[in-house]
Amino acid sequence: MIKKLLILFCVVVVSCDNNPEQRRATGPVFGTTYSIIYDSSQDFETIFDSLFFAVNRSMSTYSPTSDISKVNLNETVVIDQHFETVFITSKEIYTTTQGKFDPTIGAVVNAWDFGPEGEIEELDSLKIHKLMLSVGMDKVTLSNGVISKPKATRLDFNAIAKGYGVDVIGHYLEEKNVRNYLIEIGGEIRAKGINSVKNSPWKVGVQHPDLSGDQLYINTLSLQDESMATSGTYRKFKLDAEGNRYTHIIDTKTGYPIRSTILSVSVVAHNCMVADAYATSIQAMSLDEIRTFLEIHPELKVFIVYVTNDNVLETEGFNGFPSN
Repeated sequence: MIKKLLILFCVVVVSCDNNPEQRRATGPVFGTTYSIIYDSSQDFETIFDSLFFAVNRSMSTYSPTSDISKVNLNETVVIDQHFETVFITSKEIYTTTQGKFDPTIGAVVNAWDFGPEGEIEELDSLKIHKLMLSVGMDKVTLSNGVISKPKATRLDFNAIAKGYGVDVIGHYLEEKNVRNYLIEIGGEIRAKGINSVKNSPWKVGVQHPDLSGDQLYINTLSLQDESMATSGTYRKFKLDAEGNRYTHIIDTKTGYPIRSTILSVSVVAHNCMVADAYATSIQAMSLDEIRTFLEIHPELKVFIVYVTNDNVLETEGFNGFPSN
């Protein structure tokens, strides 16, 4: 399930010389980049780095000394509050989506060469079936800070941890009484208040899936006191030896990369962790499943881009997804 990088935020910021209260911090994090724009007389960049470090130390599958790596190696470790928050939310969304969102798919993600451990050579149906025996969030429990799981199960929070990292920064800024900010990590976004330099809501955009075209964004919107995350299949994929294309989103029931006409899914929700997880989950659904699911989940505002049977690009919004 999966790393995703899809949405580009399109915020135009006037030089901070015109408003010394608005600051901007940028840099690399979580295998991607971040940008934080916030109003404050204080510079929090050093604190941001320490918060990013804490989240990585907890849940980075690319760090052999992280808590999640130790859990996956079946070492006994008392997890921290970051891990616990993401684990509990993952359990809830696993249930809500009937397993479409399942962080225990980590071993299969690795087998298809979308994870830190590398692909399995000559991957076939028998090897996939064996790996799938360890998949299922219902097989994993948390008690007194300790994770219990089957030995072969590999947790992978890449489809939710980036959004959680956005929320961590947002919560910190709110604790410091910062009223206006925009946080973006690899396309996952959380907005509060307004862009004080422009005296208007924060403007963000959903990237157009036709990367060769002139149109950068297929949808733009104002975001205020909400979060948005996007998942898609048009950018991150691999080709096998025969030239067959397969996406980075793994079907949690079959263990195979999904084949879908859904090119991207953007979700607006109350926090970025939830938006992040649901964007991936909905990406793995069929068009009819998406429509049915969102009828019973009006709290999720969703925008999808898909291709019809006639190879025509179409879009559809649900539950009042905002658009400019």
